[in-house]
Amino acid sequence: MKFYFNHLPFTSLKGLPLKLILTMKLTILLLLVAGLQVNAKVVAQTITYTNKNASLENVFNEITKQTGYQVLYNSYLVRNTGKISLHLSQTPLKQALDIIVKNQPISYSIVGNIIVIKNKVEEDQRAVIAALQDSREIHGTIIDSTTGNPLIGVTIRLKGDNTIGTTTDAHGEFSLNVPDNAVLQVSFLGYNNKEISVGGRNNIKITLSSATTGLAQLVVIGYGTQKKEDVTGAISSISASQVNNQAIINPVQALTGLAAGVQTLQNSGQPGSTFNVLVRGDNSILGGNSPLFVVDGFPYDSALSNINPNNIKSIEVLKDASATAIYGSRGSNGVVIIQTKSGVQGKTTIEYDAYYGFQQVNKRLHMLDAKQFATLANVRASNDGITPYFTQAQIDSFGVGTNWQDAIFRTAPIQNHSLTVSGGGEKTTFSLSGNYINQQGIIIGSHYGQAQLMANLTNNISKNWKISFHGNFSNTQNDMLNSDNKERGLGVLSGALVAPPTVPVRNKDGSYSMVRPYPFSPDILENPVAMALETKNQNIDNSFLSNIVVEGTIVPHLTLHESVGLQYDLTRIDYYSPTLFQQSASGTASTFYGENAHWVNENLLTYANQIGQNSNITVLGGLTAEQTIQQGVVTSATGFANNILQNNSLQSGTTAGIPKSTYNKYTLLSWLGRATYTYKDKYVLSASIRGDGSSVFGASNKEGIFPSVSGAWRINEESFWESLRSTIDNFKLRASWGESGNTAISPYQSLSLLSSIPTVFDKNLFIGFAPGSNEPNPKLKWETTAGINIGADMGLFNDRLSVTFDYYYKKTRDLLASIPVPPSSGYTSQSANIGDLQNQGFELSINARVINTNNFTWDIGGTFTSNRNKVLSLYAGAPLFGTSMASALPAMNMVAVGQPIGVFYGLVEDGLDANGKIKYKDLNGDGVINSNDRTVIGNPNPKYLFGINSSLSMGEFGLSFIINSSQGNNVLAYDLSSIANGFYFGENQLADVLGNYWTAKDPNPHAQYPVVSSSTRYQGSDRYIKNGSYVRLQNIQISYTPKGKIFGGNAINYLQIYLAGQNLVTLTNYPLFTPLNNTFGAGINKGIDMMGYPDARTILLGIRLNFE
Repeated sequence: MKFYFNHLPFTSLKGLPLKLILTMKLTILLLLVAGLQVNAKVVAQTITYTNKNASLENVFNEITKQTGYQVLYNSYLVRNTGKISLHLSQTPLKQALDIIVKNQPISYSIVGNIIVIKNKVEEDQRAVIAALQDSREIHGTIIDSTTGNPLIGVTIRLKGDNTIGTTTDAHGEFSLNVPDNAVLQVSFLGYNNKEISVGGRNNIKITLSSATTGLAQLVVIGYGTQKKEDVTGAISSISASQVNNQAIINPVQALTGLAAGVQTLQNSGQPGSTFNVLVRGDNSILGGNSPLFVVDGFPYDSALSNINPNNIKSIEVLKDASATAIYGSRGSNGVVIIQTKSGVQGKTTIEYDAYYGFQQVNKRLHMLDAKQFATLANVRASNDGITPYFTQAQIDSFGVGTNWQDAIFRTAPIQNHSLTVSGGGEKTTFSLSGNYINQQGIIIGSHYGQAQLMANLTNNISKNWKISFHGNFSNTQNDMLNSDNKERGLGVLSGALVAPPTVPVRNKDGSYSMVRPYPFSPDILENPVAMALETKNQNIDNSFLSNIVVEGTIVPHLTLHESVGLQYDLTRIDYYSPTLFQQSASGTASTFYGENAHWVNENLLTYANQIGQNSNITVLGGLTAEQTIQQGVVTSATGFANNILQNNSLQSGTTAGIPKSTYNKYTLLSWLGRATYTYKDKYVLSASIRGDGSSVFGASNKEGIFPSVSGAWRINEESFWESLRSTIDNFKLRASWGESGNTAISPYQSLSLLSSIPTVFDKNLFIGFAPGSNEPNPKLKWETTAGINIGADMGLFNDRLSVTFDYYYKKTRDLLASIPVPPSSGYTSQSANIGDLQNQGFELSINARVINTNNFTWDIGGTFTSNRNKVLSLYAGAPLFGTSMASALPAMNMVAVGQPIGVFYGLVEDGLDANGKIKYKDLNGDGVINSNDRTVIGNPNPKYLFGINSSLSMGEFGLSFIINSSQGNNVLAYDLSSIANGFYFGENQLADVLGNYWTAKDPNPHAQYPVVSSSTRYQGSDRYIKNGSYVRLQNIQISYTPKGKIFGGNAINYLQIYLAGQNLVTLTNYPLFTPLNNTFGAGINKGIDMMGYPDARTILLGIRLNFE
């Protein structure tokens, strides 16, 4: 096998596209051989070859064929050599190479199993050049612009004279004699070329950026890798540099705005909160809609926040069925594959990345002050015909009063430190990293902290076999607020919004004030500051992941991959509500212990071979097995004499709760296969099939088969494309069809279950058993998604502009859902397959290198996604409803035939009546306003999503940013039922209510708010459905990367100082804190914002260092 490179533009040899040399696979290969020393194996290799007038290219081919050593050379250099006649018989490799280069303008060096051919300049010629041009020796180091790692084998040449040049050594270092006015041309496979003016410098540090805009790169697919030019499915790729530019905590955040077809939904802005990820829309009602996450080959079902983003090498999102079918029953919602960084051979390097910053709430709501609140309370009393609550003297004395938002919100610090040590020798490479996060929440009492360790080790057992270990451990402590989904003062945020501003936070003696001192105050209202600071809600999680992989070549072209992995999570949740609250006057404590154990075993065989001159085939087959066991126990008590011991002494409570325990176990056994055939590097055909057996389904429906087929045509390789190749150098059409499944339901739904029932008999407590509330369904079966995808990939102007377009249609049949059953059955519900739904849409990704000069580069990219979701059928045609939110409003999310999942369903307002009360439209015309008049009033699903990302580099300064947007979606703003409800519950209101409510003096039927009165009633209607569209500057980073010597020495290879901002600007018409919160999660309940913890605006100052 040979590798060669030219100055751009690249040409091709014997039909093999040279853009393959840009692939990350080759880059990794070169890094892995760094630092290897020539050993006795070189001497042991021999060559037998006889030929007259042979070209060096043919000779190098024969060396590779006989020895397996790969030959790396510049094709321009080799073309300048003469023909050579050889007669070699069992000649040692080194001796043969000496004969070959004799009397040629070339020399060689051996690095591991690679022979590097270099230009040879005679010493006397160098002396003449130096004398004529007053040359001097310079020294330099070349590193990767993202990782700071040294680059080995980089070619450095004097511009205008190809006879003067060299390559970097195992440490990325070089030396060269050049004149003072020299300009160096730097080139390396897989990286962008660069020109450097030497000037008066004697030491030069050069950074190279990866060339990732073209088709010629490797992408990770299910159970393997593939050249991007051979990919037949729909895959979005995110590089390490795109992740690193964001200074994020959770890897899921890296998907937002960068991957077409992907929507990330935050459940809350609370530190450590989770995200819901949708790939091409909702595919399920009960079965879950999150994609499968695979970390270093392991199907990962723990929180992704346990993975340090700084350790990520790449993220691939598999979107269409042909790409995900190989994952079978878990692939219907897409697959996100994360690869972490591994060590490279060479000097041990240390990388340090840290930032410190501050967070503030993005927006505050303008609420009534004390004087306005008291005035409005008296208006309510007047309209109710009762004595005013406050005298005018009291009102005049109040002033502004207490701003409860100021009392709970704070400027919160955040810091993150990451340290990585990596390197290795000929046999073993390693990457060890540690990470520490400390994030205070923007609401007092909330906090997130994590310590994380990761180890990636690889040992070459022999020439053909290696063993790898990936381990990740994290310890997380999350102090969470009782905030989200809490109405009318039951949570910290809702309490701060509705608490009367006429009451102080604390009494004069320092005790917490009673925030319901008035007869109209809600009886559930508690002091929000006390709730934040005195309530304990602490989640401690220890998560461990280990995966051991053995792989190697059994016989030529046949490789074996064996892996076994374990993920183990241990969780403890402590909750304590102190005695000072009305809702827990005697104190309430509970402790939960839970553990999750998930093991996976994979056994894979891969056959890859070239057939003839034009055909390549790769066949994969394997068996996998995995099992998950979840168990937990919770204990509780009430009646504590004081708040000292809290959860540490549950027996101190006067009343012990009944302990409860849970146990779940489910198993998946699978076989899989995939075949890919490539002809002339322009026609690609791939097919896969997987069979899964899952324990969660009925006895007759445990097995499922998931096939796929796909193809691609690289039109640019056709002869008729020759005239267009200078403009459109890459053009590929793709088409695919496939099926995948969904098993994300609770186990035992097909079985009869018993529930324990405590019963008091003869003054004694007995525990009895009765059938559970869920009726067993032995016919429960797979939820299957079948889809087609048609796409195109284009590269224009030497791949400076790349475009990817995809159209897709997918249909999910046998939807899993929980349906009500007749009470006479003795059950309340049953899990069943009840219908079908579809998703269809298109995606567009564009990336461009707008400017590419020595000192200035500018890359810009964009993504656009449009998805339409529709339910096609349901059991008996009956709609399903989501979760009832609280007492004020009923369930307003619905699944109905002909509608998208989760549409909002309610009454339609029709102005105000003669008494200032809200009128609703009588849609069915029966003269009665009731549930039969409800209709679809909004849609939480966006019409389209778009993202813009850009990266600029000018000399030592850089700028990058990401903008993301969601358009056309609605949000159910539940908070308005509390803070804009006409003072119905006596809560504080938005200041906007003043002057905009109905009065008898101005009986405007179109007033914004109804009459202020305790008799004003609100129902679930379009009043609460708001426009959730937004455009957000999600991330921006300004960096300074000094060049040349740093701190006067050579120990520091790379230094970058950066200033970053997150969520700095959000353009939206949404009236509350943020339109991004989905406090009830995704699926049928998406789009609800119920007192969600607001997201933060963050400013960070950071540093990145790489040193030896």
